[in-house]
Amino acid sequence: MATNITWHPSLSRHERNHLRGQRGFTIWLTGLSASGKSTVATALEQHLLHLGLSAYRLDGDNVRFGLNKDLGFSEKDRNENIRRIAEVAKLFADSATIVISSFISPYRADRQMARELHEQANTNSDDPIPFIEVFVDVPLAVAEQRDPKGLYKKARAGEIKDFTGITAPYEEPLDPQIRIRTHELSVEDCVAKITAWLYAQGLLSPTQKAI
Repeated sequence: MATNITWHPSLSRHERNHLRGQRGFTIWLTGLSASGKSTVATALEQHLLHLGLSAYRLDGDNVRFGLNKDLGFSEKDRNENIRRIAEVAKLFADSATIVISSFISPYRADRQMARELHEQANTNSDDPIPFIEVFVDVPLAVAEQRDPKGLYKKARAGEIKDFTGITAPYEEPLDPQIRIRTHELSVEDCVAKITAWLYAQGLLSPTQKAI
């Protein structure tokens, strides 16, 4: 661990939220590959931007082209992948940005760690950073039938090791804040369900309407 470092205080989270006219928080989408996480996350980001809000999507594949390009898919590397993303999400949310994180994140312990990082950032703050877990709940058979990248086919053929749902576990959330089923709802309906929950919790203002 680094030593000889000092934390330098900045504007308070309350000041940033007030000046930017919105509250920062993290929406964490978890689910199997091909469950529809990225599709819903992209549509949700677009919808929030149309509301005049600052929102940014962190995608499981995209971050592996840069920030996490040194990580593989072993359990250890998956753990580190989620830890880094959780830290980045926390920083974005602290800046009064709405973060939409779209990762398989197969282990409950890793998702709990991400939640706790946000909770720890709330010490001595009047404006805590909410962490909203969204379970994109799709049966394995449906995800495997979709298989847009051909990954399930390769995993079944033994060409991909440690593939979630086939040769590596996926631990479903026990008590997610939101559950969406993309095989039963349209993308628009999934976005509407998430947005309605955010309004109900007071995380979005009724005055924020699409432009």
